[in-house]
Amino acid sequence: MADQQYDVVVIGAGPAGYVAAIRCAQLGLNTACVDQWRDGSGRASLGGTCLNVGCIPSKALLESSHYFHHIKHQAKEHGIAVEGASIDVPAMQKRKRKVVQGLTQGIEGLFKKNNVKRFVGRGSLAGTGRVAVRPVNDGDDDEQIQAKHIIIATGSVPLTLSAAPIDQQRIVDSTGALEFEEAPGRLGVIGAGVIGLELGTVWNRVGSRVIILEALDDFLPAVDQEIAQEALKSLKRQGLDIRLGAKVIDTGRASSGVTVSYEQGAVQERLEIDKLIVAIGRKPNTEGLNAEAAGLKMDQRGFIEVDEQCRTSLGGVYAIGDVVRGPMLAHKGSEEGIAVAERIAGQSGHVNYEAIPWVIYTWPEIAWVGKNEQQLKQAGVDYRAGVFPFLASGRARGMGESTGRVKILGDSKSDRILGVHIFGPQASELIAEAVTAMEFDASTEDLARTVHAHPTLSEAIHEAALAADGRAIHI
Repeated sequence: MADQQYDVVVIGAGPAGYVAAIRCAQLGLNTACVDQWRDGSGRASLGGTCLNVGCIPSKALLESSHYFHHIKHQAKEHGIAVEGASIDVPAMQKRKRKVVQGLTQGIEGLFKKNNVKRFVGRGSLAGTGRVAVRPVNDGDDDEQIQAKHIIIATGSVPLTLSAAPIDQQRIVDSTGALEFEEAPGRLGVIGAGVIGLELGTVWNRVGSRVIILEALDDFLPAVDQEIAQEALKSLKRQGLDIRLGAKVIDTGRASSGVTVSYEQGAVQERLEIDKLIVAIGRKPNTEGLNAEAAGLKMDQRGFIEVDEQCRTSLGGVYAIGDVVRGPMLAHKGSEEGIAVAERIAGQSGHVNYEAIPWVIYTWPEIAWVGKNEQQLKQAGVDYRAGVFPFLASGRARGMGESTGRVKILGDSKSDRILGVHIFGPQASELIAEAVTAMEFDASTEDLARTVHAHPTLSEAIHEAALAADGRAIHI
């Protein structure tokens, strides 16, 4: 059988891969996408980690658990009395799966609409301009595809910890932590990063006693520390037991759960819990790609090396998303996918890595873009800061959500916005204004002169911009 020929073949159908494939097709390129993901029922499912076992299911659970927590602990102050509120975890999980299925099927529809050819199986490099597709069913022959251009978008997988081997029963990774059918009585989490905090938050809200063990002495070191410290206090008030400088050295089986031994300073401690989540980060997924044999250059951490155009060491081969340098964020991968598609089509695709937003979906949410204060100090940049608390926001007070603040950092000489940091309600939505401003090289004065509707949460950004010049009105 003759090889099938395409202009572009994309390996991987996560947020980087499927977006790249659709954009390539929109630009008139004959495009195929190879993906091996199957859901819990064995059905081929597009969307990669993000849609299947990451961004989307975790946010669905966070939303459900937030409603429940609000009814139990905050609705009363609004005059809403609910007696005996309870959470049906299986129903919560059923809703999550429905959300995921709807979105993954939506990508199938987009592929059909844009004439993207879909191959189900594991894609690997098979020589210049060639991709081999190994079907999921063992024994079936590989298919061979020819392409002028290949885009690798194979994503990432959870990091493992030798002291806490995953069995997906008592010790689980982030995927297993999304599937609990009841809230564990005592839940341990290794890692106080984005994933650990979000998963810990879900199960804390629905009744688990959550202990988070973080090996680092600093809480969220990548976050502006003024924001991080306020978030830490808030999360502890919510019931999360966050233990910093806690290095796990061993785990074992207990009668009905897990034992965890860890060191905190010079003291060795021991926990007995029902379930343990290992959430220590992720690593690039290149398994089965045939990278070494193909001569694909990778760095010491396993990331595929690319230039500023996302071109790899192999001619005609690009790599995007979690499998290359930069933040492991779905929207970063998607933008790289669009940029590469446009470059292949002869256009000038571009990604501004200085204006990529980050979000941690606790409540209140944590969001930021650009540099934080500690980075500016270390670099010797002369800056000024404007801060405005949600406690002084009329809309936030009306919502009963007045925890947190907005912080804007601007260059002392040019006034250009260098970073915006938010801890507060709907921070994930509010940060978009800051990203837009930075994309256009706006100054703090530009934001200060922009009219914001009243009463809104976004007024806090306006006031923080005013505060950068010492002229905030409402504080």
